[in-house]
Amino acid sequence: MQAYQKRALAVCDWLAGLRRRISVRLVKGAYWDGEIKRAQQLGMPDYPVFTRKTATDVSYVACAQRLLSAASTLSPAFATHNCRTVATILELAGDRAFEFQKLFGMGDALYEALFRSKAVACRIYAPVGSFTDLLPYLVRRLLENGANTSFVHQIADPGVPLGELVADPLEQLPEPYVPDPRIPLPRDIYPDRKNSLGLDLARRDVLDSLHRRIAAEKLSPAPPSIALDSAIGRATQSFESWSRVPAAERAAVLERAADLLEERMLDLVALIVREGGRTCTDAVSEVREAADFCRYYAFQSRKHFGQSQLLPGPAGERNELQLHGRGVFACISPWNFPLSIFTGQVAAALAAGNTVIAKPAEQTPRIGFESVKIFRQAGVPEFVAQCVAGDGEVGASLVADPRIAGVAFTGSLETAKRINLALAQRAGPIVPLIAETGGDNAMIVDSSALPEQVVDDVVISAFQSAGQRCSAQRILFVDAGCAPRVLQLVAGALAELKVGDPAEPDTDVGPIIDAPSREALLRHVEKLRGSARLIGEAPLKIEGNYIAPIAFELELDQLPRTEVFGPILHVCLYQRSNLGEVLQWIRDTGYGLTLGIHSRIDSFVDEVVRAARVGNIYVNRSMIGAVVGVQPFGGEGLSGTGPKAGGPHYLPRFATERTLTVNTAAVGGVTELLTRT
Repeated sequence: MQAYQKRALAVCDWLAGLRRRISVRLVKGAYWDGEIKRAQQLGMPDYPVFTRKTATDVSYVACAQRLLSAASTLSPAFATHNCRTVATILELAGDRAFEFQKLFGMGDALYEALFRSKAVACRIYAPVGSFTDLLPYLVRRLLENGANTSFVHQIADPGVPLGELVADPLEQLPEPYVPDPRIPLPRDIYPDRKNSLGLDLARRDVLDSLHRRIAAEKLSPAPPSIALDSAIGRATQSFESWSRVPAAERAAVLERAADLLEERMLDLVALIVREGGRTCTDAVSEVREAADFCRYYAFQSRKHFGQSQLLPGPAGERNELQLHGRGVFACISPWNFPLSIFTGQVAAALAAGNTVIAKPAEQTPRIGFESVKIFRQAGVPEFVAQCVAGDGEVGASLVADPRIAGVAFTGSLETAKRINLALAQRAGPIVPLIAETGGDNAMIVDSSALPEQVVDDVVISAFQSAGQRCSAQRILFVDAGCAPRVLQLVAGALAELKVGDPAEPDTDVGPIIDAPSREALLRHVEKLRGSARLIGEAPLKIEGNYIAPIAFELELDQLPRTEVFGPILHVCLYQRSNLGEVLQWIRDTGYGLTLGIHSRIDSFVDEVVRAARVGNIYVNRSMIGAVVGVQPFGGEGLSGTGPKAGGPHYLPRFATERTLTVNTAAVGGVTELLTRT
């Protein structure tokens, strides 16, 4: 039982209510900082833990009372190295049975003094394992006990008065109680915008409500697409009026759209699961990212478009730089992020003062139409944002139309090249192409990395979303020295993955988007079975457009140099002396989207980073899940044109720049010189 959790006392009551003999060990709590970070990343409305140390201390005492009151059924144990906590437990317990617990090598002086005055039971616990297993544990304990609020740290500091060490935590709480103001709520971690709200899928009531909504979701026929020519014509006619709407008003519309996205979370998640084949977790992240795009580009619109930028110049002259919309933007989005990328492209174009013709992927049209409905409900005029459905021919006609003033595209490299060629062959002005394409994304692991953490991040990076992310990991380079353990864990993790219906809450990997994509992946797997060593694969117990996540070991010259868009991991062992060859191989592919590094040696990380020509590099974490405004996303080389989506340079690419120069001296003189004192 961890007392820093706000639910701790309720869990004590639940345990006592079971009326079964259970050993319960009460601790203050470990990984408090991790709980804070996770709640921020998931967009929770509040933290599951107390943000004040004194509140945790009070909770510990309350939980101890509850456990001791149920000592007839529970066997309470109290893990502590704090002398006040020890004294409190002794006072509360009376003659009821309990034991103390301490970590080997810590709190020895405290418990020796206690044993001299009182006969109490104390269990000593210690971690057991190899050096590589225990080192991270030791580092963690040192960090926790070295924290400023730690009793172990304070008792070693002669500057901390004894009275402060043994103070009553209840008296130290502010009245009335407020959380620590230095730790903002997850909603408020960004200084310029609200963080998007998530869903707590660990709560049974939330999960049940979502499951009912998904079960009720029936995919109706996609709305009929409007005629492309008339849509572009109406967007062209609407451009002048929309571009003249003040940036602050356009930003307010986008912020309302973000609020609506959150309000409709359950409906949108259900639609993404059913039409896009995403798991519930992925679908929630999609809605959150769409809301983040709207709020981030709203902020950027106010910043860049709200007022002119004054430029320095000679006396008697005023120079201003202004950003303006370009015209009608074509936004073409993929099926693998049918809401977030679609919404992000449209939001950026609108924020810059453009009108939009948005074409969703032919596999996921309904989600695109729902996004446009939300924009209109938020206040975007009908012909300012329009959705046209269809296949690649519709996209080609859209791009080829001379009234289109710019294109934002996310998808395959081949399609991006065709769009680029079509734009170059068009009559009229040269227009911008903002393209985000795929990658041959690798993770490099050295011998100092923690194998368990590596494999956790590999499973997320390579197999989440069935590997159908442009950022997904395709290749794992692992140092031969740690490879046996890493590959053993990879095989074990694969064996535990559940491939199945994305509507089921325990599904890890959902379907491939369509039958042709699945067939192409199966052909690749069969080729690997004949030429590479199988490391492991997930069980497949469902029929349909599914493929079992799988991993193979290959030599460097056997690795694919093109994107394999599915849950297939290619593993290559390397020697530290051959790292340069690995880095050169990655550069020679021409792709530069994502790169993962796992190492506890800074010089190794620095060496890889210096050699990389990659848009997004992730160190000691997964390679997917870039957050808007935090990890702006986009590659270089064959992986895209830039600028990065969700970054500070993205919105100006949707705009044209104009300068205004006014000779203020023409009114009769250089006033700032003539009026100086």
